[in-house]
Amino acid sequence: MKAKIAILCAVSLAVLALSPFVGAPLEGEQGRFILWQLRVPRALMAALVGGVLSLVGACFQTIFANPLAAPSTVGTTAGATLGALVALVLGPALGLSSYAATAALPLTALAAFAGAMIVSLPIAAVAASGRARVNDVLLAGVAVSLAAGALATGLQYTADQAALQTALLWSLGHLPQVGYRDLLMLLPFVVPVVIVLLLQTRALNALLGGEQRAFSQGVDVPRVRALTLGIGALGVAACVALCGPIAFVGLVVPHIVRLALGPNRRVMLPMSLIVGAGFLAACDLGGRLILPGRELPVGVITAALGAPTLVWLIIRGNRA
Repeated sequence: MKAKIAILCAVSLAVLALSPFVGAPLEGEQGRFILWQLRVPRALMAALVGGVLSLVGACFQTIFANPLAAPSTVGTTAGATLGALVALVLGPALGLSSYAATAALPLTALAAFAGAMIVSLPIAAVAASGRARVNDVLLAGVAVSLAAGALATGLQYTADQAALQTALLWSLGHLPQVGYRDLLMLLPFVVPVVIVLLLQTRALNALLGGEQRAFSQGVDVPRVRALTLGIGALGVAACVALCGPIAFVGLVVPHIVRLALGPNRRVMLPMSLIVGAGFLAACDLGGRLILPGRELPVGVITAALGAPTLVWLIIRGNRA
């Protein structure tokens, strides 16, 4: 176990350390500027976003007792995406902000959080009521995701050309190259999320044995489920507001960690955070290298990896 943990940590840290140096050669003063002001903060952004999305995904899979649960499948990402798109598309028309994502970040972050909360709070309330089955809550999240996706598509259809182009690029999921400003702006949102979720480790680990066993160990299951959904929505909303919807990270990474290290949440949760950081940095690096001279958005890479993983998990579950 310790050897596997060391290997996963070493690989993740190696990817993060090497990521800024891979790509076009960097020479002279301009090269140093690109390295330290663009590539290094981008790698740090990948680590932060990947780690948060993976940790939230691992927590969601625990409270739903379902390996298919993730921010992308329970409606959280879809709600945050819809809220952010409202700000990106309607903000310029209402004179609230520029349609540029970086200039409109505070408005976009607020709208993304509102969208995530609008979707997540009803689902959290249902989960906390104790009257709905876990699978019912998960199916409700899928239904809300489909509805939010349809509204987001319709919203883009009504946008003007400039706002539509910005919204389209943002909706693919990307890591911004704007230096350290956005990184520092994201930290106050996601650091408390990470701390709160890691503090739920004991309760989430108790849930592995079922709700009745968790109750017998003094765990307030409805409260833990509602808190995890709510605080997880905050972390996802912050990441979506800045980088767009980067799907399936919260599905793929916890599954990798569970296969390698087992289901114990005392190990799985912090390792999902670490492996998720390296995973998204690797995906971003792949997006820069696949097409020389061009760049695939990191959201395209994660979707390409996550979609077959989701299908495989469904097939595996049906065979079990």
